[in-house]
Amino acid sequence: MSETQTRTGRLAKMGMLAAISIVLMALIRIPFPLLPFLEYDPADISILIGTFAYGPLAGLFITVVVSVIQGTMFATTGAYGVIMHIIATGSFVLVAGNIYRGERKTKKIAIIALIAGTLTMTAVMLPANYFITAAFFGMPSSAVVPMLPSIALFNLLKTGVNSLITFLVYKRISVFLHR
Repeated sequence: MSETQTRTGRLAKMGMLAAISIVLMALIRIPFPLLPFLEYDPADISILIGTFAYGPLAGLFITVVVSVIQGTMFATTGAYGVIMHIIATGSFVLVAGNIYRGERKTKKIAIIALIAGTLTMTAVMLPANYFITAAFFGMPSSAVVPMLPSIALFNLLKTGVNSLITFLVYKRISVFLHR
C-alpha cells in the first residue's frame, strides 16, 4: 500500500471516529445533578480510541473537529462549549496519547495513560472554569469558586467512565483501525 493510501485510510478512519463521537453525544446526554449545565456524554470514547490508535496529535485533531461540530450543531453554549471541550479533551488526549505511544502498548501503560489523562483534565479544567466560565456567564471569578469541587467531581466521573469503556473496547477496535 502506498503512503498516500495509508494516509487517506487513516484520515478516513479518524473521520469515522469523529462521526461516532458526534452520534454518541447526540444520543446520550445525562445532566450532572450537582451542576445541571454539565452533562455526561460518551463522545470522548471514540476520541480516546483515535488517540491510542494514531497518537496524541491525531487525538487533538479529532477533538477540534468534534468540538466545532458539536458546538455549532448541538450545543447551546456555542463558542464557550467549543473552547471548553478543546481544553478538556485536548489536555486529556495529549497526556494520555504521549504516555501510550511508543513500542510498548501494554494494558499497564494504557491504564497509566488513562489515569494520567483523567487527572490532567480534571486539574486543567479547574482554572479553565475559574476564568472562562466566569467570563462566559458574565460573573466574577469568585462566583465560580463554590462550583469548583463539583466541577472536579464531574470531570473525574466523566473521564473515569470514558476511560474505563475505552480500556475495555480499544484492543478489539484497534484491529480494524490498524488494517
